[in-house]
Amino acid sequence: MQTDETYRYRTVEKHIRAMIENRALGLGDKLPSLRKLATNLGVSISTVNQAYVELERKGVIEARPRSGFYVRQHALRLPRTEATATPMDGPRPVTRIGLIQTVLESVGRADAVELGVIAPGTELLPLKELSRITASVVRDHPERALGYAPIPGDPELIRQIAFRSMELGIPTDPGEPVITAGCMEALNLSLRSVCRRGDTVLIQTPTYYCFLQLLETLGLRAIEIASDPEGGVSPADLDHALRTFDIAACILAPNFNNPDSSLTPDEAKREIVRMLAARDIPLVEDDVSTDLHFTPKRPDTFKQFDEKGLVLLCSSFSKTISPGYRVGWLLPGRFRQKVLEMKAVTNVSSSAPAQMAIGEYLRQGRLERHLKRLRTALEEQMDTMQFHLERFFPAGTRVTHPEGGAVLWLELPGRVDAVELFFQARSHGIGIAPGAIFSTQDKFSNYVRLSCGMPWSERLHDGLRTLGELAKAMI
Repeated sequence: MQTDETYRYRTVEKHIRAMIENRALGLGDKLPSLRKLATNLGVSISTVNQAYVELERKGVIEARPRSGFYVRQHALRLPRTEATATPMDGPRPVTRIGLIQTVLESVGRADAVELGVIAPGTELLPLKELSRITASVVRDHPERALGYAPIPGDPELIRQIAFRSMELGIPTDPGEPVITAGCMEALNLSLRSVCRRGDTVLIQTPTYYCFLQLLETLGLRAIEIASDPEGGVSPADLDHALRTFDIAACILAPNFNNPDSSLTPDEAKREIVRMLAARDIPLVEDDVSTDLHFTPKRPDTFKQFDEKGLVLLCSSFSKTISPGYRVGWLLPGRFRQKVLEMKAVTNVSSSAPAQMAIGEYLRQGRLERHLKRLRTALEEQMDTMQFHLERFFPAGTRVTHPEGGAVLWLELPGRVDAVELFFQARSHGIGIAPGAIFSTQDKFSNYVRLSCGMPWSERLHDGLRTLGELAKAMI
């Protein structure tokens, strides 16, 4: 349980980390005394002490007997990963499914140091609240819980999702949401509703490997445009692709794209929606990570600029409340009827008890408080991992510095083969995602995606150190 005191000491932590990043504190420098920093920041001495103890536990600073706290010699973040130029090739068939399936074998494994699967640690999930609510809705409404839910989804959950979407500025009809089995089913239904086998779909690169797996399964071809870790998708690149190729649909993740955590500026989103609307091209939007923003304002979505019903927004609660409940949703715009037809012949409807529990969780107003705690924890975990990457990984390694999400995109020195590193790490009980599976092109061979969902621990510390040693050995 996180209290106001927890937020205060984490504020002190962030203050110290910023001083190190900005070189106000150099490596080996002594930190301000507890009393001095407490006075400067307007907090208690015990709060500063707690922050220092936490920073020491995470390896950022060290205590010296009868002397004070000092910045460790390895307490800097790695340089930022830079964008990789992407030549505009013709449509490509997608052939990554074998390696992707091997990576996915680690999903659900409790015995591995899991850095390859994006999911918050169970310590960060509302386990007690959700368990209590689930038991309550099943006990109070057994007929609904044991029967089929309506094809569009549980009415209360639909209402709550529509209400929250409207609160966030996303234009949504009260009955528009369609409940799905996670975000992947939402993406699947979207593409099947707007594309036919053999069509060409525009994607950003790097992109989530399950998108590529989905395209391959549906017999679709891909055109890739670059995703810049600092700026996301460029409207100019999109315009060039639209003028060059016959694009049936786009599938883009504008907010904290998986794997490079890129964030497309809101004005660029507006321009992209306008360009696609002029050609009547549907846009499938992956919105699964937007709630994990570290800045005060939630980024806008493509859907917020949609005036023609061409944007199909796909999201889920898997990255925020419960991966195991598999509850996602889709705002399908003008394609709702087609989506419902596809849903009916896919799985009829999604799990009724899970929908009822999530709907009640939202109705009780618990989500926003939980998200605030989750975002704070993920940002802290990401910061800690970034500091330790500099300690453990070979010289020349670079990494993204995201403003949200739950992954880091790691660029290793060119001689490191990330696929080989994946298999070596696997033999040591460490899961990672090699860069090769995030594109149809032969690129990102020295890139790795690391999940930041697990709270910092000695096990994670040792796993990251082993991974760094394996990378160094390959050089």
